[in-house]
Amino acid sequence: MTLHQIPLPLLLTGLAIIGAIVGRFLSVCIDRFPQHDRLRDQLNSLTAGWQVCHRCAAVPSLRERIPVVSWLINRRCEKCRSRLSLQLPIVEITTSLLFAAVYWCEIPVSSMTAVSIGGLTSVEGPDGPEVLSVLSPVVWLHLRYTLHMMMICGLIVATGIDLKFRIIPDGCTVPIAIVAVIASAACGQLYVVPIWFQDPSMVNTLQPLIHPMLQPLFVPWDPTSFIRSCPHLHGLLVSLLGVLAGAGSVWLVRQVGFLILKQEAMGFGDVVLMGMIGSVIGWQPVLAVFIMAPTLAIFAAAINWFAHRDNEIPYGPFLSGATVLLLLTWPHTWPFAKRFFDMGPFLILMGAFMVVLLAASLQIVQIGKRLFGRGTASFADDGGWTSADHLFYYNCERPDEQIGQWKRAQWSGSRTGRGLQQLHVWKD
Repeated sequence: MTLHQIPLPLLLTGLAIIGAIVGRFLSVCIDRFPQHDRLRDQLNSLTAGWQVCHRCAAVPSLRERIPVVSWLINRRCEKCRSRLSLQLPIVEITTSLLFAAVYWCEIPVSSMTAVSIGGLTSVEGPDGPEVLSVLSPVVWLHLRYTLHMMMICGLIVATGIDLKFRIIPDGCTVPIAIVAVIASAACGQLYVVPIWFQDPSMVNTLQPLIHPMLQPLFVPWDPTSFIRSCPHLHGLLVSLLGVLAGAGSVWLVRQVGFLILKQEAMGFGDVVLMGMIGSVIGWQPVLAVFIMAPTLAIFAAAINWFAHRDNEIPYGPFLSGATVLLLLTWPHTWPFAKRFFDMGPFLILMGAFMVVLLAASLQIVQIGKRLFGRGTASFADDGGWTSADHLFYYNCERPDEQIGQWKRAQWSGSRTGRGLQQLHVWKD
């Protein structure tokens, strides 16, 4: 029995089980990546044994290794009886559902048509121009699904860490981006949309509005022949341009925000995260994600402001959520977004206009704050690095459990040597 002959409910159930198992591994990544700064140390931390209890770090029994079910049956560690983290079932259930949901949305085998052309297979689907392959269309769809699930696993880890610590370690982004670039070049047809497409009628309509010296650059171009003749180069370019578009868009907003607001608008981890997303889905979808994410974030920012009077929220979860939402609603979301990309080279002018509009909007907000007496705090306005800043930085760099600092994961022997182990166990 081949894969496409398995009943769909049984196949989705199997994928959900696999997703729950993978979710247990992702929970380990969420716990261990923030403990290290370097990428190598983050990856090496995964070679140690897996634990479900952060207090005693005991090797879990066979029953404790069962995803989701083990937490529902017994919510305490079998060794020390401490409560297990709610993170375990949340990550496992989320991963399980996404494994099944993305498969359901991305592999509509019944909607694909395959015809034989010269011993090859021509795939005519909703994702762009005709693609030639020596493999079955179903195989290529499953390879693309595998790459997308690797990206989603990285997004789950990045979201879990960003929500807890407001950082995005390289361990959940850089390796996946490297694999995506290599796989895209090797396979040549894992892309969601081709490197370029445009509506010739729209380009011909807008071309007279351009200066005569620039009109030769704004002409319709059909990349079908390039895709057919150089599929591997095309796949590589799709992935690399996705990295540049994803990382570059966030980096540009980060720089504009710093120039206007005099403070960091977005973290560099968001830059790397969007670069990883772009390496998988390409430059057009990653720009659609960049536009969708603020819509999701604005509601959370409003709730956070009214509840805690805090105007800072981690942005990585909303970039991740927008990416997953785009993949799950692709047949409905992409036709709307495609209208903008049909303009072809005129997207460059639209991008420049949006950057100017962003800078002007931020400047208007700053002027409004000054008019209403709110003021704008910044590093430059405070006169640079003060003694209070130095003391705050020094205390954060040297956490000491004896003076009320936050707990941190560390080897129990270090506390034993200072006579603090029993106190630590008592506090837990």
